[in-house]
Amino acid sequence: MKALDKRLFFLLNMAQRKLFNHVDKVCEDALDTSVTQLAALLYIVKHAGCLQKEVATALSLNKSAVTGLIVRMEKKALLERFVSDEDARAIKLYPTPTGVQKTLELMPFIDELNSTFDEEFSDEEMQTVLKFLNFIIKKF
Repeated sequence: MKALDKRLFFLLNMAQRKLFNHVDKVCEDALDTSVTQLAALLYIVKHAGCLQKEVATALSLNKSAVTGLIVRMEKKALLERFVSDEDARAIKLYPTPTGVQKTLELMPFIDELNSTFDEEFSDEEMQTVLKFLNFIIKKF
């Protein structure tokens, strides 16, 4: 049996890239929507009326990246933007029926991906992985 690679930072980077590319391709092929758009859409559906800066924070994206993302999503009729009644400089985001439908269509893919991990790892191993990933997110 070949020894496991122990270069932790390298492995985290490669795993993130491979998983993201795989999921992005699946989402583009099946839903004609990028994984980043779907992540934003999941947030917007759950937090209807949220601000662009809240989406930026939730997805760890800079403001200009989110602005472009929102423009592309609006062109695809996934969301609508409205000027806030409280602050004319603020834009509130609301999912369209098409956007909500995309998130519903996404759920079986999320379930399938989670099943892939569940089949490979025990509940105890998954708890360790989740603890590790949450530690990284909170620490850095």
